[in-house]
Amino acid sequence: MRGTYAVPYASRGSILGAAEAKALEQLIASDGSLSTGSFRNRFEQRFREHIGTRHALSVTSGTVALELAIHLLDLKEGDEVIVTPQTFQATVQPLLGLPATVRFCDVDPDSLNMDPASLKSLITDRTRAVVLVHYGGWTAEMDEITAVTRDRGITVIEDCAHALGAVYDGRRPGSLGDIGCFSFHASKNITTLGEGGMITLDRDDWAERLDRLRSNEVDGDFAPARHEGLAPGRELLPWMKYASSAYEQVCSDVRRAGTNATLSEAAAAVGLAQLERLDELVDRRREIARRLDEVIARHPCTRLQRPRPGVRHAQHLHTFFVDGPPGLREAVVRGLDERGVEVQLRYLPLHLLPEWRERGHGLGECPVAEETWFGQHVNLPCQPGLSDRQVDHLVAALEDVLSSEVKGLSCLSST
Repeated sequence: MRGTYAVPYASRGSILGAAEAKALEQLIASDGSLSTGSFRNRFEQRFREHIGTRHALSVTSGTVALELAIHLLDLKEGDEVIVTPQTFQATVQPLLGLPATVRFCDVDPDSLNMDPASLKSLITDRTRAVVLVHYGGWTAEMDEITAVTRDRGITVIEDCAHALGAVYDGRRPGSLGDIGCFSFHASKNITTLGEGGMITLDRDDWAERLDRLRSNEVDGDFAPARHEGLAPGRELLPWMKYASSAYEQVCSDVRRAGTNATLSEAAAAVGLAQLERLDELVDRRREIARRLDEVIARHPCTRLQRPRPGVRHAQHLHTFFVDGPPGLREAVVRGLDERGVEVQLRYLPLHLLPEWRERGHGLGECPVAEETWFGQHVNLPCQPGLSDRQVDHLVAALEDVLSSEVKGLSCLSST
């Protein structure tokens, strides 16, 4: 690996500028709260309007969003959850601490999203949920997936960390399943100062539970108190914390203690400004991707991602495939590295990680994911912060590598 790259795989997936600085200045100059204030309310309102759901609840990270969403499933011993292997570990990590059985579903070889046919073969009477990702910003085939889940009462959780800015037949990710989880990490298509997340959904009862959980309140079953003598015999004054509820309710069950997952006002202010710039930021990604695809399409032994009509790619990750003799993908990656282009391959299939192998998973479980990952899969820098000069360097390096490494080869599959 090189120490310095002409085209780094940038840690920032967005661009921060005057609009975000102005939002922070407005917040600082105001006398409003720095927590759970007007900026958070406006950010959540604008986000649910953008996605098209009844509710959007902001939290401190995409990982927390997934953790709280999976908590809503109320999983018990014997329940099964079907998940994708081709994603970041946070998508399924909350399931490690729960009693449910996890089943990994293989992926489509082009989109790297959960394969609907493989999903159908894994569903049993014990399946409670499906947790999927819209890999790289290409939406999963949600109509096919929900066609086999809805009638069975199976909850579909969308990990939309890559997908803000994508479109699926006129609809937005986060409104296609039952619960959507977004990340505003520094690397994502918009950011809320480095960390942040959002949960989108339509069910009012789930939204109420999530709001309690993120606000440090207990997720439990409460009812009005029916017994005399609960109060301590002293006057409860209105300004005492919990004075209005402490002895007016009884709790029959605690599902989970709450936590403080409140997105700060500063983060929400930046998020609101970033959301207004989303089209601009994603269009820049798509322009870079278009130039890269023009190079890739000219060469043998390469295969592009080509979403079907009606699917608009958010280009969080730019992915293509090398179909050729063993070792060719590695030669392409090394060649790019030598020419000053940093490549980060995302992500090693999760069922091969040690914590999941300890649960009985392993090699051969998802053969398509394994074949594409170990022999074909390449990710290229595609962040909007790349300068025109860096994009020119990236395009030239890619052209040079593909010309030198795959020229004259007899490829295993056609482009």
